[in-house]
Amino acid sequence: LSFPVISRLSSSLTAPGNNIHSEMKRGCALNYVLCAVCTATVFLTLGISVLYLHVPPSPSPPPTTILLWVHPFGVVAPLPDCWKLYQIHGCTITDDKHAYRQADAVIFHHRDICSGRARMPPEPRPRSQKWIWMNHESPTHSPGLQKFDRVFNLTLSYRVDSDIYVPAGYLIPVVNGSGSLDQTTSLRRPSRLLAWVVSHWSASHARVSFYNELKRYVNIDVYGRAGKPLKKGSKAVQELLRDYIFYLAMENSQHTDYITEKLWNAVRAGAIPVVLGPSRQNYERLLPPEAFIHVDDFPTVEELAQYLNKVKQNPDLMKHHLSWRQNYSVHQPSFWNEVYCNACKVVRRTRGQTSEVPHLKDWFCS
Repeated sequence: LSFPVISRLSSSLTAPGNNIHSEMKRGCALNYVLCAVCTATVFLTLGISVLYLHVPPSPSPPPTTILLWVHPFGVVAPLPDCWKLYQIHGCTITDDKHAYRQADAVIFHHRDICSGRARMPPEPRPRSQKWIWMNHESPTHSPGLQKFDRVFNLTLSYRVDSDIYVPAGYLIPVVNGSGSLDQTTSLRRPSRLLAWVVSHWSASHARVSFYNELKRYVNIDVYGRAGKPLKKGSKAVQELLRDYIFYLAMENSQHTDYITEKLWNAVRAGAIPVVLGPSRQNYERLLPPEAFIHVDDFPTVEELAQYLNKVKQNPDLMKHHLSWRQNYSVHQPSFWNEVYCNACKVVRRTRGQTSEVPHLKDWFCS
């Protein structure tokens, strides 16, 4: 159509009084609304799509390499696959010193570096690399601590306030008694009163003085280098203790959190541990209060001996000290595989953070 024809047609359709004029206005208004909705929908959809497409996935942290500077006590052992053993991913444990420059952290065993058997690498260390001080001996048997102030970034020990806490053992709550300690020792029928396994005898130790006093009142079967021979094997002590009601779990020195496998050997075997070490409160961080007898619970050694005989003769007292076992199992970390993998887990978690141990001796001996 030519422009004049279109003009006339438009005028006739939109003339006042013409019904077509009103209908067209309403139709146009509806079209405007629909177009606006469609346009907004398109832009919103595109915006969400673009936003979604531009959010990058969270990057996984790069693998972590832990260098073991020297094997503890010079005993070389295979190094762990942390994922295969403990489902800790992204960890490589190596003892290859050529990896020193690339290592995220280096573990130094105190006994080996303080004795001079292993020389530490020269400063400065690679940027961002963490040095880890590892020790599971008590302060009494950890010489040279004062030499290592402001040397290390992380501590790895049995102390609860270590950066990497690795106790000799700990309890795990169980449901409906499945897998509990009680199940593992349900057939146990102990016939003997009290045993003590000791490998390092020294008259200067508080435990030797205590033993000499206690044996005046009760019979104590002593095993190890200072007593009767003990069978070979990692489970020898636990197998021995299945025949005993009580076990003397006495540490070679008394320090905060210094509670070793001696306690856990008794717990696993079903014997009631009689403990000499840190305070009762310290032991109660690990065990229910009725699960052990502390030598400080009684004013005199003689009264302790009387109580041991009383428990032996009283089934209700025996149950009081053992019934907790139905609610727990026990885990003892594997030395040294689990220790190294736990260290790697902490290093991964603290990547990018800096820290320093300013006064190693003051802290460890506190």
